[in-house]
Amino acid sequence: MAQIVKINDINAPELKFYASLTEAQLKKEQNIFIAESVKVIDVALDSGIEPISFLMEERQIEGIGKALIERCPSVPVYTAPRDVLSSLTGFELTRGLLCAMRRPEMRSLDEVLAGARQVAVLERLSDSANVGAIFRSAAALGIDAVLLFHNCAEPLNRRTVRVSMGSVFLVPWAFFNKDEFPCPQNAVEYLKSKGFTTAAMALKDNSINITDNALKCADRLALFFGAEGDGLCADTIDACDYTVKIPMHHNVDSLNVANAATIAFWELGEK
Repeated sequence: MAQIVKINDINAPELKFYASLTEAQLKKEQNIFIAESVKVIDVALDSGIEPISFLMEERQIEGIGKALIERCPSVPVYTAPRDVLSSLTGFELTRGLLCAMRRPEMRSLDEVLAGARQVAVLERLSDSANVGAIFRSAAALGIDAVLLFHNCAEPLNRRTVRVSMGSVFLVPWAFFNKDEFPCPQNAVEYLKSKGFTTAAMALKDNSINITDNALKCADRLALFFGAEGDGLCADTIDACDYTVKIPMHHNVDSLNVANAATIAFWELGEK
């Protein structure tokens, strides 16, 4: 039977996941992340992620949240009107509900790469929306895994999860540990040792076209994408086998990194 709990005190300790803890505290101290919207929560549940509690607008209990409550009858549902929840969380709830969930076990690089043929590697991507969009495109267009340097946005950040539409639960991912891989060249060499052809997405004089057969014929391919403003580090580009460009018109010098990744995934991913 559903555990519906009306919120009388927004400072109640059971609400700390939604109110008083930062993203970093949720991760490091509680091993928790927050999923937002029915679609995202459904994908997480389908992937075996454990729910802890729901935060839901009163009107959604018999609305879009009803199926989730029925699916998770033993999970408490904390509820209040929309304005109370906004004052609690500090933002407007997307579709009127959140779910605190247990973080899944982190996978190792070797686990994530086992059987993978095409992977995306993200360097210094600090915008959670861009990381989420790349995960969504990776899932849709056949990329087998996403690898991230330590200086990237966290895939289980609330906004990243929401923008990805739950794709962070569908595409295997792992971080390059800063201690083990202090320099980008270390990561490139690691991937080469696993049989990957490495390709840096960057507009350079020696860049090859993204339609080049050298990329399409690679047995295993790792595509590197860099920071939103500066792109990939020069050392990363130099260490890769190829530098790759997407031809553009009207003297446009670059694309948003998530858009560029989508084009690359479509051109080079499994059809």
